[in-house]
Amino acid sequence: MTTLPTYPVVRPGPLHGTLLAGTVPLFLGALLSDIAYGQSYQIQWANFASWLIAGALVFCGFALLFALVNLVRAEHKGGRPVAYFLLLLATWVLGLVNAFQHAKDAYAMMPAGLVLSAIVTALAIIATWIGLTNLRSGAAR
Repeated sequence: MTTLPTYPVVRPGPLHGTLLAGTVPLFLGALLSDIAYGQSYQIQWANFASWLIAGALVFCGFALLFALVNLVRAEHKGGRPVAYFLLLLATWVLGLVNAFQHAKDAYAMMPAGLVLSAIVTALAIIATWIGLTNLRSGAAR
């Protein structure tokens, strides 16, 4: 009887941790830029938010790729890897919707852009918390 090898869960490494942690300040910067635009109506704040969201989507997309590999290689298909992947996926999808919202005229993007930025920032913080907690729990074995 042949037994198939089981592969351990891929733990987030330094690159994955950097990509994951990079999403939070970029989405947070976009949220702060939206708040600044809402208070001052200086169009440059809307431009800053658009660029910060684009950068955050790149970081989040690569972190999502790492999370997908982790999910595929996981021994148990439930629990933390699934929650982490779904949170990152929701962050990326809502971030993309937020980028489309910010592609509108600066005046037309408010207040939906601000609300989406707040939601995406909260999702990015939660996903980063779960992802980096997974990093620490793997080393504690």
